[in-house]
Amino acid sequence: MTRRFAPACLLLFAIVVLATPASAQQRPLLTEDPEPIGAGRLLIEGGLQFDSNQTYPVSGLEGNLLRLPTVGVSVGISSIAEFQIDGGFYDRLNIDGRNPNAPLASEVTSTGTRTSDVSDFVVATKIRFLSEAAGRPALGIRFATKLPNASNEKGIDLDTTDFSGSVLVGKTVQSIRIVVNAGAGILTNPTSGVGQNDVFLYGLSFARAVTQATEVVGELNGRFSTRSDGAFPGTESRGVLKLGGRYTRGPLRVDAALFFGTTSIDPTVGFTAGFTYVFNAFTVP
Repeated sequence: MTRRFAPACLLLFAIVVLATPASAQQRPLLTEDPEPIGAGRLLIEGGLQFDSNQTYPVSGLEGNLLRLPTVGVSVGISSIAEFQIDGGFYDRLNIDGRNPNAPLASEVTSTGTRTSDVSDFVVATKIRFLSEAAGRPALGIRFATKLPNASNEKGIDLDTTDFSGSVLVGKTVQSIRIVVNAGAGILTNPTSGVGQNDVFLYGLSFARAVTQATEVVGELNGRFSTRSDGAFPGTESRGVLKLGGRYTRGPLRVDAALFFGTTSIDPTVGFTAGFTYVFNAFTVP
């Protein structure tokens, strides 16, 4: 992490120390809480995201990315498990620069100052196998597959199928909910389809309440490349530091957050905002 993130880290620490209690995580965080949404419940979320100075090493494009809308659906298939689908319908990149030496720069069909595509969707299953109790955290696992919905010809996605699995740990300690994720991902080489990069996935998040309805949240989330002779372009180490808030009224929750990239190919700064709606949809026999 470079020195430009030191003020944000200090702010994150201050919020953790000074805030008051909170509930389990949802938007705008990426770190997964081991607690499922509950049997027969349906969670619907949507929002937007803006990334400033985003770099795409495979296509060579650089610019500002707008994702609208981002969408997610989670279904509580039992008291301990849920099924998830996350993705987006419109990604638009305003192109500020091109690297003609990038591996797939010659395949990019967008010749102007803008390109757009759908987002890749992620299908996942989360299972809690140990509930939280006095003296022990909640434990769960999550398996996910990223589908190649978007094409690499547009320059903003990789057209690869990736797999991941993570262990999820969550614990409420006095007045703060802390969640830790650790796992592994298998990322296909997007430049040729031959070979893979095995990456270490990590996440650390907190959520604390400022009032009965308002929470302050934050996280550090990303991945480390483990390939000894260098990551394939598009599978490099990535990470974001995120700080935000949520407001809940009944079954509806709205959120907003700023995030900062931790590597040279992550966005310098970004913004996300959206909503989450949870309701009882059906009865599990």
